[in-house]
Amino acid sequence: MKQIRILLAAVFTLAFALPAMAEKISLNAISSYLNGLQTASADFTQVNSDGSISTGKFFLKRPGRARFQYDSNKTLVLASANRVAIFDPKSNQPPEQYPLVKTPLNLILARNIDLGRNNMVTGYTSDGAKTIVTAQDPEHPEYGNIQLVFTANPTELRQWVITDQNGQKTTTILNNLTKGGDFSQQLFSIDGAIARGN
Repeated sequence: MKQIRILLAAVFTLAFALPAMAEKISLNAISSYLNGLQTASADFTQVNSDGSISTGKFFLKRPGRARFQYDSNKTLVLASANRVAIFDPKSNQPPEQYPLVKTPLNLILARNIDLGRNNMVTGYTSDGAKTIVTAQDPEHPEYGNIQLVFTANPTELRQWVITDQNGQKTTTILNNLTKGGDFSQQLFSIDGAIARGN
């Protein structure tokens, strides 16, 4: 009997030591949160498909603009003017450019995010601590998908995993996400970065 009491005491102690289980965040609440995230910045850690890790600073200006400024190798990725450009300092070539609509990143940079659209959400789960939503362009699922991870109370975007059209996965973990900020258009300008020789 004494052992049972000790076991129950240990279980109760463990239960109170763990963070409270959060309810699954509704898709409407997540859509509202993303639509309200007009500008933001964060430090990020990126885990690439080959297992390599990069860090840097992320800037967001919705709709349609994002900047990933990498620490170690001065790589720069810009999304603006319906394009994504990758500036690689190791090459003397012009930046690689892709239409933004052909990348899953477009789903969180869109003017109006509605996760309730038919066939947009392909996964929606919660493990008690976080809510995980997997979304794709319902008209072009072949472009890949983005898996978004949120915590609750208050709702906050913590990370995403992009699976591209080739099945390659890139994980971006956000740290110290700060909402708001007055960012100039030049911070996101692909043509401006080309002119500056980035």
